[in-house]
Amino acid sequence: MNAPVSTELSDYAEKLIRGRHATRAFRPQAVPEDTLRAIFSLAGAAPSNSNAQPWRVEVTSGARHERLAHALQAAHAEQRTSVDFPYSEGMYAPVHQERRTAFGTGLYQALGIAPDDHAARAAYDARSLRFYGAPHAAFLFVTGDGGARLAADVGAYMQTLLLAMTAYGVDSCPQGLLSFYGDTIRAELGVDEGKLLVGVSFGYADASAPVNRVTAERAALETTTAFHG
Repeated sequence: MNAPVSTELSDYAEKLIRGRHATRAFRPQAVPEDTLRAIFSLAGAAPSNSNAQPWRVEVTSGARHERLAHALQAAHAEQRTSVDFPYSEGMYAPVHQERRTAFGTGLYQALGIAPDDHAARAAYDARSLRFYGAPHAAFLFVTGDGGARLAADVGAYMQTLLLAMTAYGVDSCPQGLLSFYGDTIRAELGVDEGKLLVGVSFGYADASAPVNRVTAERAALETTTAFHG
């Protein structure tokens, strides 16, 4: 017989998971070091096939964080991209594109950027390489052969990390764009192993920023999940 589910526990899970969202404007206040260590220690409990734990995590703060932001913006301006995991617009199915378009419309409306203002969009992308003003960033590398199965473990680590941040009152934003500059990040941080999967900017949200009130609609359960009896 299954044990009854604690209402208190399920309510907390609902609040934690549904309360996590991408933050795109941060205050400059740094996260205390003891909180940083607690968060990343908790994230290390993420599930991993055969307990391989194929992640390497580099966390930036302070002066090194600022230097990296300048280096990323320079690489972006000079179009010096270096992508470890190939990216193509063609990888998205039509339904994915519909969801992306709907979200993008709300995001750019909140930013006051017109749908056809491509210059403003490009400028916003460039500014985002300063981590949306966040005082910290974490870069998640896939070690081993960097293949899809190992990358899946690092994806599980990232979700655990994001929820750990939420539990400790820290806001975050996974940024796919950061992964387009793997060589720049490796050079600046002295990293000599792994493929860069994603970067996560984090800190404390600027509650006054309209962009932080943008919400993303989720697909209905029936469209993504089948239950087989």
